[in-house]
Amino acid sequence: MQLGIDSFAVRGLGSSMPPVSQAAEQMGHLVDRIELADQVGLDVFGIGEHHRAEFLDSAPALILAAAASRTSRIRLTSAVTVLSAADPVRVFQEFATLDLLSRGRAELVVGRGSFTEAYPLFGYDLRDYDALFAEKLDLLLAIRAQEQVTWRGRFRPALTGQGVYPRPMQEKLPVWLGVGGTPASFVRAGTLGLPLMVAIIGGEPRRFRPLIDLYREAGRRAGHAPEQLTVGMHALGYVGPTTEQAVRDYYPAYVRFMTHAGRERGWAPPTRAQFDAQRGPHGALLVGSPDEVAAKIMRHSEALGGLSRVTLQMDALNSADAASHGQLMQSIELLGRRVAPQLAAPAVANH
Repeated sequence: MQLGIDSFAVRGLGSSMPPVSQAAEQMGHLVDRIELADQVGLDVFGIGEHHRAEFLDSAPALILAAAASRTSRIRLTSAVTVLSAADPVRVFQEFATLDLLSRGRAELVVGRGSFTEAYPLFGYDLRDYDALFAEKLDLLLAIRAQEQVTWRGRFRPALTGQGVYPRPMQEKLPVWLGVGGTPASFVRAGTLGLPLMVAIIGGEPRRFRPLIDLYREAGRRAGHAPEQLTVGMHALGYVGPTTEQAVRDYYPAYVRFMTHAGRERGWAPPTRAQFDAQRGPHGALLVGSPDEVAAKIMRHSEALGGLSRVTLQMDALNSADAASHGQLMQSIELLGRRVAPQLAAPAVANH
């Protein structure tokens, strides 16, 4: 099983929003964390895409390109690219360039995004939310398959045999489909034979098993080999040297982060009881000691029929005044040196 980290490059939230003058320092810290993740043996680091004041990840390929020059083995991916509001030609060119810079370590996780600000920003109608994604995914996969592309759609001018360059170092640039909880998205990924990255930020991950089974069945019916239908999980998490320290570091930041997100989405602020339930054996939060987090990941993998990749998103800590870059660096080191070796054991199901 591969283990890694996703970051949304959180700049700050609400009253804790630092001045723009500090953004360069925050970017530098982010690249430091990617470099450390590479050094301690983590498999993948992903950068999200948002177009909001509280995030610094509006151009993920640029952040990953900076990291490529300071890393040697870790895979560098988006998490996710909001493909519905992007030009697939430019997306492919950016990540093919990243693939060359990293010598074959680039990947894409594409999706529709959990926020909607990209649609009006780039001139798209939110009512076309799914149609945009379906069409642009079709074009991206066509570009991946061939240098000269002939293609016609509704939302973009046609391509009539133009070449799309550069081509990546990898023969087939990896493209994962990032999904939430919509059954049609799981079926689409299976039908296309694309690896699946499931975002599970609350509840019990095992409730996603019927959707993952739907994905695998759709893939089987489309003629894809079982080993092609791999599943990853993105979850909120943080590893501390002890359970008590992990909770002490993470809980205040988590409340702040989720309360901020909830104001826009209609969620109530989380209570300590809810946090403890989510941190329990079957909850989605991967927060605790190295042994505790490793055991929980293995438990989730078994419940979901086998996971090939798990990524933790620790960005809540960036939004808390008391949290530090040092805490995140320590957590990354624990994740690489003490959690990852436990997941390499044969007992972890891998599909």
